[in-house]
Amino acid sequence: MNMGSELTYRRPENQPPPESYSPKPNKQSWTFVRYMLREQRLVFVLFGIAIATSVFTLLPSSTHITTDAYSVSESVQLMNPQRSVYPTRFESFNMGGKIPLGLKRKGLRILTNVVGTLNMLGLAKRIGARFLLTSTSEVYGDPLQHPQVETYWGNVNPIGVRSCYDEGKRTAETLTMDYHRGAGVEVRIARIFNTYGPRMCIDDGRVVSNFVAQALRKEPLTVYGDGKQTRSFQYVSDLVEGLMRLMEGEHIGPFNLGNPGEFTMLELAQVVQETIDPNAKIEFKPNTEDDPHKRKPDITKAKELLGWKPKVPLRKGLPMMVSDFRQRIFGDQKNPAITTASTTTA
Repeated sequence: MNMGSELTYRRPENQPPPESYSPKPNKQSWTFVRYMLREQRLVFVLFGIAIATSVFTLLPSSTHITTDAYSVSESVQLMNPQRSVYPTRFESFNMGGKIPLGLKRKGLRILTNVVGTLNMLGLAKRIGARFLLTSTSEVYGDPLQHPQVETYWGNVNPIGVRSCYDEGKRTAETLTMDYHRGAGVEVRIARIFNTYGPRMCIDDGRVVSNFVAQALRKEPLTVYGDGKQTRSFQYVSDLVEGLMRLMEGEHIGPFNLGNPGEFTMLELAQVVQETIDPNAKIEFKPNTEDDPHKRKPDITKAKELLGWKPKVPLRKGLPMMVSDFRQRIFGDQKNPAITTASTTTA
């Protein structure tokens, strides 16, 4: 007899039928509020938020920097003119922007000339102003062409000790022309050669101010290298007139603004001796890296298009600068020897 065929499953007769499934009732919205209020949980949550806020506020963050550099938000305007001109937190250096991955806070260097140019170009774009970029003759580097014309591309060492300044100015010129072509900003570019005059910083490291301050203080005039490298020197009033003509004219530039009068460093030291103290000594020191051997502007373009040329020669402008330096260095004190020498040569 096959017992397996007769086996059947029988439900106990007294077992109640299974109940149908019904979902649990939804909790009321005020249940969470009751939970937070119970046992002072809300107080602890608020206390934790206050502690976290204090920690992030007081402790310096490694992902932010504080710098005097300008905002770089305008760098994206040429690609997308419809984009907002106001910087986001990922685009701004001076509003707590994040440092790119791999860069440390300590030792981070910013090309302020480039960032500042971007900022001012953005401002000029927003308010419709004419923008003036005061570039420099350093864009020519150690030139292989003499004198230098505006069409010369230059001979710049991109990784030398002077490259930060040289390449920074070259980049600023590029940005200025890009904003002119792509964003419709009206721009002017001037390449300024060595300029001197009253109110210069006494210890700014420039060769004319160095020589004048050293001669007045009875210190040796410091000449680097053999002193045969040449420069041209224009008086400040000539530069101001050139910049005004450039801004008021219709030509973009770049324009060389400088005095074509060319002097070696030794000749400049001798002119300072004649003007201040004939007994001033000259001290030679090793030359710096990438020091340009020759520097002289070709100002044909400025003469033809701006009607400008310098009027004040070095031997006429230098005594006016010396008078200002003497007053600031010595104040009301008088140095008879220096005064006599200056009066005689002037």
